[in-house]
Amino acid sequence: MPFINSKISTSITKEQENEIKSRLGKAIELIPGKSENWLMLGFEPEYSLYFKGDNSRPMAFVEVSVYGGENPDAFSKLTGVICDIFQDVLGIAPGNIYVKYTATSNWGWNGSNF
Repeated sequence: MPFINSKISTSITKEQENEIKSRLGKAIELIPGKSENWLMLGFEPEYSLYFKGDNSRPMAFVEVSVYGGENPDAFSKLTGVICDIFQDVLGIAPGNIYVKYTATSNWGWNGSNF
């Protein structure tokens, strides 16, 4: 039950969105037990972001929420892949990307909780 929400300071085309979607669908498997079959994605392009008091460079804030416990090793690997994806597809330098992880034991779907 992962959810990845991306706040992106630039606009993105449908082609770029689809490429990010596909690549994140594969990357989520770095977290044991997670797959694209349960992955939900959100994109917030043209989001007003400032980093170090500046908004002149492309940047992104990516939130990864997962059902279950934390997995620091897997999260670290996923951060590297997320930065690669956003750099390859949108030209956002890894130094302008924050990735936040949240793990929870309470996750609802289809009218009830797991």
